Amino acid sequence: MPVLRVALDLPLHRLFDYLAASASPADVGCRVCVPFGKGERIGVIAEVADDSAWPLAQLKVAGEILRDLPPLPKELLDLCEFASTYYQAAFGAALMQALPGGLKRVATPKRRKGHAETATTLVAPAPNLTAEQSAALGAIDPQAGFSAHLLHGVTGSGKTEVYLRLIERVLTIGRQVLLLVPEINLTPQLEGHVRSRFPESTVVSLHSELAEAARERNWRAAFAGEAGIVLGTRLAIFTPMPRLGLIVVDEEHDVSFKQQDGMRYSARDVAVFRARQHGIPVVLGSATPSLESWANAQSRRYSLLTLRERANPEARLPVVCLLDTRKMVLRDGLSELLIAAIKARLERGEQSLVFLNRRGYAPVLACAACGWVSRCQRCAANLVLHLADRCLRCHHCGFEIRVPKACPTCGNQDIHPFGRGTQRLEVSLKELFPDARIARVDRDSVKSRKQWEMVLERIHGGDADILVGTQMLAKGHDFPKLTLVGVLGADAALFAADWRAPERLFAQLMQVSGRAGRADLEGEVLIQTQYPDHPLYAALATHDYPGFATSLLREREQAGFPPYAFQAVLRAEATEMAAALAFLTTACALPVVRDHGGVVLYDPVPMKLSRLANFERGQLLAESHSRPALQAFLPRWREAIEAIRAPAKLRWHLEVDPLEF
Repeated sequence: MPVLRVALDLPLHRLFDYLAASASPADVGCRVCVPFGKGERIGVIAEVADDSAWPLAQLKVAGEILRDLPPLPKELLDLCEFASTYYQAAFGAALMQALPGGLKRVATPKRRKGHAETATTLVAPAPNLTAEQSAALGAIDPQAGFSAHLLHGVTGSGKTEVYLRLIERVLTIGRQVLLLVPEINLTPQLEGHVRSRFPESTVVSLHSELAEAARERNWRAAFAGEAGIVLGTRLAIFTPMPRLGLIVVDEEHDVSFKQQDGMRYSARDVAVFRARQHGIPVVLGSATPSLESWANAQSRRYSLLTLRERANPEARLPVVCLLDTRKMVLRDGLSELLIAAIKARLERGEQSLVFLNRRGYAPVLACAACGWVSRCQRCAANLVLHLADRCLRCHHCGFEIRVPKACPTCGNQDIHPFGRGTQRLEVSLKELFPDARIARVDRDSVKSRKQWEMVLERIHGGDADILVGTQMLAKGHDFPKLTLVGVLGADAALFAADWRAPERLFAQLMQVSGRAGRADLEGEVLIQTQYPDHPLYAALATHDYPGFATSLLREREQAGFPPYAFQAVLRAEATEMAAALAFLTTACALPVVRDHGGVVLYDPVPMKLSRLANFERGQLLAESHSRPALQAFLPRWREAIEAIRAPAKLRWHLEVDPLEF
């Protein structure tokens, strides 16, 4: 009787053997229903063997092999095997996350008949290419095998048009395209561009906000080869596509491409591996590339394609001015120069964006009498005041309470908000400009795709004069009437403990600055700062990403930080910090650590956010100047860690190439 080796969605680094009444190697990649514990689970057949390492008499008999779909292709199994090996995740967990939810349940719901929609919009005319766009397009040959390209273009330089022309060429030769975006709210606008250019092709979206039935329907269309273009967030990277001919990663620098739970993979890096696997081009696009990608381009691992000018011949990069707030009296956080600039745009019928990457009304509520501040009961973080809801809310764990009428410690009724968020900024702007139409765009005001589409329609329709927004508005959007960007509260990230903070701040400010002056109207950016002489702002004022990146890479190399070192972090969570640190100390002292050279382990320390959702969190950094050395060490270390007898309520995980500490 054949033996099925089945991958299950479990955090266990092994396959599970079952007997099968009838099976053949052709069933590898098929789903199968198997008994597990007191119930049943859906797994994927990874191997059909003649024997097992376990006594055959102890093996359970598998249930039905589900052949309603073709088997998952070997390329997808190999991709998941790579991801599970590199990121130290269970193969079953990696493989099963490639399937939509409906295909992972024993009792699947009834499905409506239907298929992915084919666009019915009119064909949008293709604009003329600039010389730089033509050169970039000519450097990428979809039929020449694997190649990795970093498309570095200033904001508004027409990177999307390069993508669309490449997609056209790939569709012409009968292949499929996978287009990845970092966030769901970028999908509608880009999807509209794609559908209008390719009305004869089937375009499907894959992201977490889709209803389960819609996601499964779109996934099936991609798997069957019916969908020519798949547009999705990071989870789409594992979508099986039989005729894949091109992968595009838009805004490749964005941290949203890094999964923060389960298998903590980078969709950008997996995309490069998958392109190599299929022998196809991969294009990574950004106005502010990640330093890892920039270093790869400088070392010629990636081909660097540059767009230095905006695609619209009438558009120019905005003028960036630094407002030294040390010499100014601010009105509700706004300088008189910024207020005057907003007033001038209102008079001309143009739009302004005031950027503050802090939602809520105020970061904290405090009592001046006794020093009490609103702290989360479950986290090592402040509760943010949300005045519209009359509540204090934690942005990390979601805990919230009503705003107290008096100080909980001393009873003082004179408690005040400190600092400002987008809600408070919106109130201030309404007082300054009572006739202006103000639209606030943050996670509190825009919680769904439908709400986001309504906001975009309002902005593009000219029904908003002043936009108040967080990073949601910082990238990927084209607002022709927007001519002014004002930036508040940027200084907080200049001297952060996180060594990635300067890179992220520069990218954020350069992206949001790029929203101004994208049409024939001149754009201006006003950045309020107490450090106008800081090198970061100097590079920003001249739009000099290459110079800034070169400087940061030099610092990284001197300090031995990525991309000149390779890291993994072991994190532990427990009800008490002592237990978490004790576990990490034990992991650091394992014999495998002493026996393996080339990898340095640092002392266990609390995480920056040391308490989250009632769990105390510690971490242990492993570092090597050799990626192969680190990858050789990690599986042996993980196996030894799994053998540690840990407290019942302790949780741990291993993350490779971490972005957060």
